[in-house]
Amino acid sequence: MLQIKFGTDGWRAIIAKDFTCENCQVVAQGIANYLNNVNLNKKGVIIGYDNRFMSKDFAEAGGAMIVTASHNPPEYNGIKFIPDYAGPAMPEVTDSIEGEVNKVLNGGKVYRLNLEEAVQLDILERIDIDQQYINHVLKILKTEFFKEKKLRVVVNPMYGAGIGYLDKVLNVLDCEVKTINNYRDVLFGGSMPEPIEPILNDLKRAVISYKADIGLALDGDADRFGIVDDKGDFVSANRIMYLLLDHLIKTRSFRGPICRSIATTHMLDRIARRNGIDVIETPVGFKYIGDIMRQKGCMLGAEESGGLSIFGHIPEKDGILACLMVVEMLVYSGKTLTELSEELNADYGNLVSERLDIRVSQQDKKQIMGLLADYRPDSLNGIKVESNNNLEENKIVLVDGSWVLIRASGTEPVVRIYIEANDTEKMEGIKAEVLKALGL
Repeated sequence: MLQIKFGTDGWRAIIAKDFTCENCQVVAQGIANYLNNVNLNKKGVIIGYDNRFMSKDFAEAGGAMIVTASHNPPEYNGIKFIPDYAGPAMPEVTDSIEGEVNKVLNGGKVYRLNLEEAVQLDILERIDIDQQYINHVLKILKTEFFKEKKLRVVVNPMYGAGIGYLDKVLNVLDCEVKTINNYRDVLFGGSMPEPIEPILNDLKRAVISYKADIGLALDGDADRFGIVDDKGDFVSANRIMYLLLDHLIKTRSFRGPICRSIATTHMLDRIARRNGIDVIETPVGFKYIGDIMRQKGCMLGAEESGGLSIFGHIPEKDGILACLMVVEMLVYSGKTLTELSEELNADYGNLVSERLDIRVSQQDKKQIMGLLADYRPDSLNGIKVESNNNLEENKIVLVDGSWVLIRASGTEPVVRIYIEANDTEKMEGIKAEVLKALGL
């Protein structure tokens, strides 16, 4: 029997296997029932979809909230539900929706209404909010900084839903823009729309070819970002996060806590501590960061996978805003990303980090998680363990500040290992010891 589960960021499944029009209708009915239960049904629902295969059809057939599988491979699609506060749904919400979905799967009624009937009943309205979004982003940016320096920028929306946004805003800001992969391709160029180093070779080449100052990439639904510097080198999301924190401290007067996931760089902590700013750590998943941002008024919310939001924006990650903030940082400083990194490392010291994504079968995944439950080493690479943080799977923190986190992905058949240390040699030693212990 089909089981529909909402993972770290919604329900995702393989198209035509589990992700079908019929199952989308079931999920949509479950969401509708949930909205009725919490008396939000009269507020209406906004339905969006990305550029994946049949996303538009699934949205119209199922009445889903957002039809997307984000950065997953092209054979996947998915559904996200966004509550009325414009941030990710917390587990208590998705648990309630799952309960309603299960009731439908177990014989509950699905109320089907086709698009033409919805139009005739005047309960469907097509809206275009692009300009409202662009105006909002321009208010968050310090547009006056762009008057001092003009940048040459390459934009790569990776064939996804972010097509047409970055280039429009950057043109308003008088940047010279070249765009690649800016048309719909449901196969994402034969790859997957994830802005990580192995997949951004075309962006690297374009930056070098156009002699650009920076390359900007978005994932399939434009909520994550990837950055390539003027030398054509990929810059990790972790590094971008702490450079942007330093930039926000220099250019904004607002002060609030920093919120980061347990898998995100501790360089944020170093910078925050020196500037008298609190740091709040959350489990993996931007829904937890968004929740803290709503409660605490955080100046920055960040996760190492390329999710970021700042004070004044919605409590949800936004790759478009993150990319624009990076460009703002360059025009304000007049420096390259390499120069900014060297300057910051001189002030705060060095940290290097790496994430390993290891694809495994369900059986192997279960076995690895079983080993992990009892994995409590006294030291790693000869460095004594200071603490075990069980906020999310198993995070081992060493006395010198190095750390490693091992966890199972909530959206893919993947085991992820995150490592951070003061230098590459230490990081490699820790990695080798952990992989050996887990049989990887």
